[in-house]
Amino acid sequence: MKVNTYNSFAALGLEFYTRLATTPLNNPRLVHADHAVGALLGLSPQALSTPEFLAVVSGSAPLPGGDTLATVYSGHQFGVWAGQLGDGRAHLLGEIVGPQGNWEVQLKGAGMTPYSRMGDGRAVLRSSVREYLASQAMVGLGIPTTRALSLVSADDPVMRETVETAAIVARVAPSFVRFGSFEHWASRKRPDLVRQLADYVIERFYPECLSVAAGVTESPEARYVRFLEAVVRRTALLMANWQVVGFCHGVMNTDNMSILGLTLDYGPYGFMDGFDARHICNHTDTNGRYAWHAQPAVAHWNLYQLANSLFSIVPDAEALRNALDAFEPTFLNAMQSYMSKKLGLKTWQAGDEVLIDDLWSVMQASHADFSMTFRQLAFAPGLTEATPGQLALDLGGTVGDGSGSLKPFIDLFVDREAAGAWLIRYRDRVALESTPWQQRVSDMLAVNPLYVLRNYLAQQVIEATQRGDFSELENMMDLLAAPFSARAGMERYAALPPHWASKIEVSCSS
Repeated sequence: MKVNTYNSFAALGLEFYTRLATTPLNNPRLVHADHAVGALLGLSPQALSTPEFLAVVSGSAPLPGGDTLATVYSGHQFGVWAGQLGDGRAHLLGEIVGPQGNWEVQLKGAGMTPYSRMGDGRAVLRSSVREYLASQAMVGLGIPTTRALSLVSADDPVMRETVETAAIVARVAPSFVRFGSFEHWASRKRPDLVRQLADYVIERFYPECLSVAAGVTESPEARYVRFLEAVVRRTALLMANWQVVGFCHGVMNTDNMSILGLTLDYGPYGFMDGFDARHICNHTDTNGRYAWHAQPAVAHWNLYQLANSLFSIVPDAEALRNALDAFEPTFLNAMQSYMSKKLGLKTWQAGDEVLIDDLWSVMQASHADFSMTFRQLAFAPGLTEATPGQLALDLGGTVGDGSGSLKPFIDLFVDREAAGAWLIRYRDRVALESTPWQQRVSDMLAVNPLYVLRNYLAQQVIEATQRGDFSELENMMDLLAAPFSARAGMERYAALPPHWASKIEVSCSS
């Protein structure tokens, strides 16, 4: 396995991590390797099938030229300061210089570290399949995320609620630095290390923050304010991306917030089925702190904690507050843009915000399916049945019963009258656009996914994988890579969830 390495994080110094080897699994087996992620690292499909590759991604051998370590950080968990945390079951193998950039490779589930906090350092196949699929789903949707290179299973038993099978996911990202990485050193009264970490992240990932206009004199701290502004912007855009696809993270602790604005640490996540603004995907989140509607506010709160950490090196509190104040307008502008696209509207006009808010209300009242509502809206104005031309665009998409007919938009609602009344308003609004209906339908289908990683689909993949059948995993990976384009014979993956799906629960152990 030949790669070029750089290991820039390891160069920060031993204060930021502990060097230690991984703990190998017994009889590891490669379940899946993502060729697209391999290409980012300069690895061919053939390289991903070699014994040398399996040895590295199963924790049996170090990354050639790498520097294996576990990082330390702290954080707020469910709004409460938790103190020191860290990579309790993750090992950073090193940084690979790829054809178009550098990528850190991290193994999740590769054994205990000094930060395991009574944990066993392992991951199980169930949760590893979920993370592997989630990374692919986000990539397909165009949402910033860590990537998943490979999934490995083994014979080792792991005790959770029951005895489960051990697994390892190889995760890939430009950096795994978190908000909590800064909180750690600020809480320990080490502004020198906060500054060192900030300089590292800025120079590597936010070089624009170093630019100063010609003839302008500024304080040395100004770069850190611009850095916070950039993180605020990326985080606000990430939240808008989550909201418009009905994604719930489940554990938005500050140690799970990427400094690069990536979706990080997939645990009890979920894509909503029936719409509920107060939907909680993590059944251990009894107070609903991380419910769907609360995610933007939580992200803003988390950014305040990051700003508090930067206050140790930026004494200008007003400048930090001004940077934080950009979150709300950035998020709202992004939501306006994304929702306009979902509704097939090329322009934003007065009253559109009311139209959108009222759609959320109608969906809430009927718990209408989140994804299908927007997908079927493409065909709804003035139509009760799909034409052959429309079926060619969507293959009957969201029905999945083999009938080849589309489910009418208003049939997604218990209160069909309310849905119909809103639909009349929407039809009138669309009439103000100059876009031909064929183009509007095409545009809407390009942003409203047909194939969504619903919990019940993930569960079916898990069960098949546990039986040694990897075909379902392969199907889902292919569909999630291109979730907007219909595939013949794949209608069941786009169907409404079965009744039993509502009984699936995920928690932090997932």
